[in-house]
Amino acid sequence: MTLYPDGKYRWVYEVPMLKNPSILFDVYWVLGISFGLVWLFNVLLIGCEDGLSLESLWGFTSGFLILMLVFAVIGYVAYAIVAWTYGWKYVVLFTLDEKEVVHQQMPHQMKKAKVLGALTALAGAAAGKPGVMGSGILAASRSTSTSVLANVKSIKARRRLNLIKVNQLLNKNRVFVPDEDFDFVYDFLCQHCPNAKK
Repeated sequence: MTLYPDGKYRWVYEVPMLKNPSILFDVYWVLGISFGLVWLFNVLLIGCEDGLSLESLWGFTSGFLILMLVFAVIGYVAYAIVAWTYGWKYVVLFTLDEKEVVHQQMPHQMKKAKVLGALTALAGAAAGKPGVMGSGILAASRSTSTSVLANVKSIKARRRLNLIKVNQLLNKNRVFVPDEDFDFVYDFLCQHCPNAKK
């Protein structure tokens, strides 16, 4: 983790996708919510049309649970395929300052050393122009998630997974931090998120 001349902290984290299941948990959480909403909608339809008995509810729910189990297996296989295409690592560049934290997924072929080298080169090229720093990395990134710290509603630390969940109303950002910087980043976020439940 490095403080750059533009006043922003930047670091690269490589999430080992098979050893750190936090991304898979998020996939299952989304699948679970989707299945739950579809189940509830169908139960309401069945209840309105035919009347709902305990037997009909169990018959529908048991079939739904089997379908959910099938999708859980498919979800895991799909996750393993994505992890394999990423080289088993999810490479992320984080940028943190007093106003926001930015999570930028890097193209899967970019490894940590390449990202750090590019940042160093950009820092040298952008001497005297801090606003330009990182623009090349941002342009090369595949996916970006930004959390405005003033709008964060909750911060949840998961030290074992090297993860800090930074949640806004409609945006759930995942900040991965190495062990040696975990306390600093967590404390920084707590201090700069005045509306967050910690």
